Amino acid sequence: MPVPLAVALPAAAAGAAYLNARMSLWYDVHLVQSALPATLSALWRERTDRLSPFYVLERHAQNKSSANRTFIIFEGKSWTYAQVYENVLRYGTWLRERHGVKPKDIVAVDFQNSDVFIFIWFGLWSIGAKPAFMNYNLTGSALAHCIKTATTSLVLVDPLVASNVNQEVRSELEAVTFVEFDPTTLAEIAATEPRRYPDADRSEDKYQNIAILIFTSGTTGMPKPAIVSWAKCIVGGVFTSRFISNSTNDVFYTSMPLYHSSAAILGFGNTLEVGGTIAIGRKFSTKTFWSDVRTSGATIIQYVGETCRYLLAAPPQLDPTTGENLDKKHKVRAAFGNGLRPDVWSRFRDRFGVDTIGEFYAATEGTFGTWNLSRNDFAKGAIGRNGWIYNAVMGMNLAIVEVDHEQGAPWRDPKTGFCRSAGTNEPGELLCRVSPTDMSRRFQGYYGNPEATQKKVLRSVFRKDDAWFRTGDILKWDGEGRLFFSDRIGDTFRWKSENVSTQEVSEAIGSHPAVREANVYGVELPHHDGRAGCAALVLDEGRGIEAKPEDALLKSLAEHVKKALPKYALPLFLRVMPDMGMQMTGTNKQQKTGLRGEGVKPGAGDESLMYWLQGDTYVPFTANDWQQLDGGRVKL
Repeated sequence: MPVPLAVALPAAAAGAAYLNARMSLWYDVHLVQSALPATLSALWRERTDRLSPFYVLERHAQNKSSANRTFIIFEGKSWTYAQVYENVLRYGTWLRERHGVKPKDIVAVDFQNSDVFIFIWFGLWSIGAKPAFMNYNLTGSALAHCIKTATTSLVLVDPLVASNVNQEVRSELEAVTFVEFDPTTLAEIAATEPRRYPDADRSEDKYQNIAILIFTSGTTGMPKPAIVSWAKCIVGGVFTSRFISNSTNDVFYTSMPLYHSSAAILGFGNTLEVGGTIAIGRKFSTKTFWSDVRTSGATIIQYVGETCRYLLAAPPQLDPTTGENLDKKHKVRAAFGNGLRPDVWSRFRDRFGVDTIGEFYAATEGTFGTWNLSRNDFAKGAIGRNGWIYNAVMGMNLAIVEVDHEQGAPWRDPKTGFCRSAGTNEPGELLCRVSPTDMSRRFQGYYGNPEATQKKVLRSVFRKDDAWFRTGDILKWDGEGRLFFSDRIGDTFRWKSENVSTQEVSEAIGSHPAVREANVYGVELPHHDGRAGCAALVLDEGRGIEAKPEDALLKSLAEHVKKALPKYALPLFLRVMPDMGMQMTGTNKQQKTGLRGEGVKPGAGDESLMYWLQGDTYVPFTANDWQQLDGGRVKL
């Protein structure tokens, strides 16, 4: 009996939709349509010696259809493409004439987000020089180290962070000139006649050449200057603009620091490529974020790390006249960034009414990115996904290999010496293939530090003398093309002969309604092998530090983790803190090194409250308890 058309068509559509989701058909096509133009654009610009994005700015500024389009919005001011271009030339001319900056010179930029940051950045590119972006939170020896390793003799300083350039920094860098952008300096620049220097000053023969130096976060030592190549600037900008469908009708908002590649390349760079509009916040604040978004008319917002968690934790903003909840009173259609935790993902979308999440995974010094465009729960929490079409067109250059956690490195077969791929849903270190004979084409490494560069490359992984970039991150593929973050190598710890993922434990305890933020790490204990789990917690207002957690809450936390985690993964200690404070990077990413070093000995850290798991609840962990543990009279 033939099936009625009214039944057959919906059934066929549903079947096609199911196959599409399972096989990532439309999504793979979208990825390919984003990646191919990005790759070809980098190759074409290399061939035509137009690698600098300065030429993209120039094209928009000289095109009648885009010259008067708003490019930058910052603190109530707006700048068209033509105005930005004129200022860029003016700043470049001033740098050349006043300070003698020449092509290929490296100049340090120590600035908060601002329009002036952009004028300096592209002004340097306009004369063929290279910016080295400083983390404006740094001071003392860390800042001096970054300036030294950038091999610069000129540092341009934002007056708002000038106090960081103290006598300690200056005494270590006597040969370096520091220029503060005070009103006198700005007036001097404004009086400079802009000049366009010849193309020869901007000439670059290879797309792997230095475009910018951007420093690592320094979570495991002093920050290192990662080489951001022209290829990364171009591919990152072109790909991202297509991936999130940014257009001239959109306004992209970021308050993430421009000294980091997420905002600089994937935020500002992608907006420049499409000739769109970017609204810039000086720095992230939950108090100003949504008002900036509404005022600018932003349609795409950028996040990094725990940004979305902080926005969720903030109380709703209310209309001062009507008292209306303003959570969904905006034009935002997409949130784009990296580090959105699974326990925050859906709550953020639902509360603020954001239709699309564009999550990515990459490293400033890395060789690739993974991408996840999500409008439903299928890809919630994934840092990337793709299917066979993308792999067939773009090549399969990623691998996940088993890890030897004792050595903190990929496991190698004692007979063959080769690594072994992890199975489906098995965690392992993510690697990316690079050319063993021309590694710099894809991986440029760290400026002036060949030793650190070589440490990021693993040889003879699957066959003799092959080469793979090490991410240092533990991830896993599921059976449907989704990629999930598990942990950092070095953060995963062993307890009771089992590997414990700090990410998994953080997600479990972080889903408790009283927990605002969780940072999990392993601590060494006397007379015990391995590391015991400790969770540093920031609780909802009124639940910690001043008031101290109530017994019922401590019991609830214990019950919650026992339901969610295997026994060996339970956090045996809780450290209740007023905030994460110094345990966060400038891009809202958690750090564990300091907490791990302080351990759990009462009084070793700040004003935190320490608890430990006893039976079915957490109880205060006292100095006497530590003495019992230290004396070997307690076995966990």
